[in-house]
Amino acid sequence: MTEDQTPVDEPLVLVVDVGGSHVKLLASTETKRRRFDSGPTLGPAEMAAGVLAAAEGWRWEVVTVGIPAPVKGGEVVTEPANLGTGWVGFDYEAAFGKPTKVVNDAAMQAIGSYEGGRMLFLGLGTGLGSALVADGIVEPLELAHLPFRKHTFEHYVGRQALEQRGKKKWQAAVFETVERLSAALEPDYVVLGGGETAELDELPEGTRRGSNENAFLGGFRLWQPEWRQRTAGELGPVAG
Repeated sequence: MTEDQTPVDEPLVLVVDVGGSHVKLLASTETKRRRFDSGPTLGPAEMAAGVLAAAEGWRWEVVTVGIPAPVKGGEVVTEPANLGTGWVGFDYEAAFGKPTKVVNDAAMQAIGSYEGGRMLFLGLGTGLGSALVADGIVEPLELAHLPFRKHTFEHYVGRQALEQRGKKKWQAAVFETVERLSAALEPDYVVLGGGETAELDELPEGTRRGSNENAFLGGFRLWQPEWRQRTAGELGPVAG
């Protein structure tokens, strides 16, 4: 989104998408995202410092941070599985020095991918992110660690499974995961996002390929009046 495209009644937004391999960021006044390495030792203070350094020269008034962990009322409630510790209880707003919304990363990308109706979002990356958007209401999900086959869904469709078990078995597991979760949640359509979606040679029936750029769109949308109302329970009290 360029500066000319930013509505005058909406704030300038910096969106931070925290992943297991990289932290990616984009401001609503910019067109090219920036990123730096993440990993299993990254904590929130290091993340915030890295974002502020990477975003040098950009302008923003508010921040959205997507984190791969359960978030309730705008608070991280469980430490991320693929990052370091300290995310629970961290003061993100103080770290950025601006009004800040914290949201589950899959929910953020789901909001950016949403085109109406009942949508199931599954993010294929380091792990498995998930969210349901039903008639515009966002419901973050934690499906990754539910039992599947002999382990969990994430065990078979995360990046490590792709690397260790090979593409053919990984893709078969993705198809079965979509089939089972669709049968349980009955979405109108499924969006497959996340970096590993590019590894799919074909898509399961009833799905479409998402884009990592939709995470930034979701982060921008969270400061729009209609989405502030829809996500009040997820992000805490509605502001403005």
